[in-house]
Amino acid sequence: MAQLVIVREQKPEGGRYAGRIAGSAGEAELTYLRAGAGRVIADHTYTPPAMRGNGYAGALVERLVSDARSEGFRIVPRCPFVAAQFDLHPEWADVKSG
Repeated sequence: MAQLVIVREQKPEGGRYAGRIAGSAGEAELTYLRAGAGRVIADHTYTPPAMRGNGYAGALVERLVSDARSEGFRIVPRCPFVAAQFDLHPEWADVKSG
């Protein structure tokens, strides 16, 4: 797997994680909305076809989980991919909400 660089972009209403590969035109993304104090709703992930099958979307979810633990928020997994990742990783239950 090529080196994925994950950048977090934040706005008052939510934000996104963008995963980029040096020299690649596309980027994977995971978007979220803020849902009151201490919760975010992970609502969408996308990986361009050329980047699929390399674990990049999963890496974005891992970064979201890591940030949730370090910053003390919980995640509502509304995106089907994020929900599936939570099913595969029961050790993430501490940051799952709803």
